[in-house]
Amino acid sequence: MAIQWQIKSFESLSAHELYAILRLRSEVFVVEQHCVYLDIDDKDKLGLHLFGEFEGKIIGYSRLFKPGISFDDASIGRVVIDANHRNKRWGHELMQEAIAGIELHFGESTITIGAQLYLKKFYEFHGFIQTSEMYLEDAIPHIEMQRGKL
Repeated sequence: MAIQWQIKSFESLSAHELYAILRLRSEVFVVEQHCVYLDIDDKDKLGLHLFGEFEGKIIGYSRLFKPGISFDDASIGRVVIDANHRNKRWGHELMQEAIAGIELHFGESTITIGAQLYLKKFYEFHGFIQTSEMYLEDAIPHIEMQRGKL
């Protein structure tokens, strides 16, 4: 059985979808990564929300932004796959869907991300190139990466 991917604006998310998305983000970015920070920010209202459902549960997610919200370029953030499903390589499918979503909905091919450093090779697989030195965000090493313009 395959993942069913959807892209929705903040306003079109159902209460159940939003709850499941925020729960998944909290499980991974706050609990699993032991990082106390405010995941829910006002940017959620400005982006598109890409999520994948498998057997009735949201197991993958990222948010997509047009240029000028997180970076000068379009961007992808909060990339996450449920820990119970990471062995299926669905993160790669999520990134393909996210890149296609940016191109379809915003007409952009240049994408900038703030990537956790340990995922550098994962993002390089999808055409991203490191464009900054390492920096700490919420005590986690990050780098900026870009795809498309270089």
